[in-house]
Amino acid sequence: MSKQDRSVTSKPTKPNTTVSLVLGSGGARGLAHIGIIRWLEENQYCIKSISGSSIGALIGGAYAVGKLDELEGWFKQLNKTEIIGITDIAWDRSGLIKGDKLFSKLKELIGDPDIESLSIPFTAVATDIENEKEIWLQKGSLLEAIRASTALPMIFTPFHKQGLTLVDGGVLNPVPIAPTFSEHNDLIIAVNLGGKPRPNSSKNTPPPEKASWLENLSEQISRLKKRLFPEEDTLTPFNWDVYDISNKAFDSMQSTIARQKLAAYAPDIVIEISRDACGMLEFTCVEEMITLGYQTAKSTLDKQSNQPQ
Repeated sequence: MSKQDRSVTSKPTKPNTTVSLVLGSGGARGLAHIGIIRWLEENQYCIKSISGSSIGALIGGAYAVGKLDELEGWFKQLNKTEIIGITDIAWDRSGLIKGDKLFSKLKELIGDPDIESLSIPFTAVATDIENEKEIWLQKGSLLEAIRASTALPMIFTPFHKQGLTLVDGGVLNPVPIAPTFSEHNDLIIAVNLGGKPRPNSSKNTPPPEKASWLENLSEQISRLKKRLFPEEDTLTPFNWDVYDISNKAFDSMQSTIARQKLAAYAPDIVIEISRDACGMLEFTCVEEMITLGYQTAKSTLDKQSNQPQ
């Protein structure tokens, strides 16, 4: 989204309002976080701390290390072929993708500093799946924290750290507000990627299509199976239905938990991205989601600033 497409008309309650920013989980919808951050920066909101879950940890971590421009540029040039190129298949039962190639690329883009060295406090939230506990990662390797927080069950293999088996933070906390409570900023702004579906969206727009790069990847997996097991005359083509159903179930679970978290730990402002804005794995909808985030931040904060004090 170019600057000429942006209309900056609203101002915060006071210049340089400090913000604790909470970036929620929700797969590709998290690209909206980039647009939200851009709007906040342009309107004199100073982001002084970030707490992120899953995609929120990735976007928030890139911002905290000062590499959001690089990450945004990479997302925008991604195509189906490049996505498949960084997809390394895991041949075990803990997940489909290892993620080594992806995080090697992310290391090139944003580096791998210790979280303690970042210019603002940063928390990545992951889930200790064996002990059923929420884990706050606030020190050590930034990329390891992001890797743990983004380990979407069935898609990415879990991340093992200090004897713990860590998976996606959205399993237990898709909107991690509590880590910001120790900060003393003017506002806590939380971004919920599991907002209500858009009014009449089923009537006005077609349902989001399954990510076509997944279909290409499934063909590659099927061909590889044939090479590995040539003695089998008939092989069932790799089918994404189980992953599609799992992702939809996970999405529904996250939306329910997010509503509970927002009720229990109410932030000052909630920016909601509708959960039908795009599919969880539709990482080719970059421009659309960044624009949606920018516009949603504007409308939400405009409305907030116009309320009587």
